[in-house]
Amino acid sequence: MDEKVKGPASYFPSIEKKYGKPIDFWMQELEKVSGQAHMEQVAFLKTQHQMGHGHANAIVAVFRAKNA
Repeated sequence: MDEKVKGPASYFPSIEKKYGKPIDFWMQELEKVSGQAHMEQVAFLKTQHQMGHGHANAIVAVFRAKNA
């Protein structure tokens, strides 16, 4: 029985489809700004990669949880 993915990671399939890059790519990009605050990291994805706010926020939330 497969469990449905919940929380921010539930956005990952649509993020990969829309932006054409795997989630690992986005995690590596966030390494470049790992010392910044959450919203600064979101702004980085939005300005440097033209990512929507919701998608950027979801990736940053998972990135920060993994690196806490």
